[in-house]
Amino acid sequence: MEDKLLTPADLGQILDKTPASLAQWRYLGYGPRFVKLGRAVRYRESDLIAWLNANTTQRTGEPSSSAAR
Repeated sequence: MEDKLLTPADLGQILDKTPASLAQWRYLGYGPRFVKLGRAVRYRESDLIAWLNANTTQRTGEPSSSAAR
């Protein structure tokens, strides 16, 4: 099991989002799946990749599985 865990700061740097934006996404049920370890939030690298793949489109008029925020 070699799935790297990312902190909200790590993920925010990758997606160019603040940890506060990611907290809002979690509240709204948007964004990559996450893991709660006590009070700590972590994101699996594989969940990030799956979320990015699910939100990849070919053209701007193509409907996506979820609206970008």
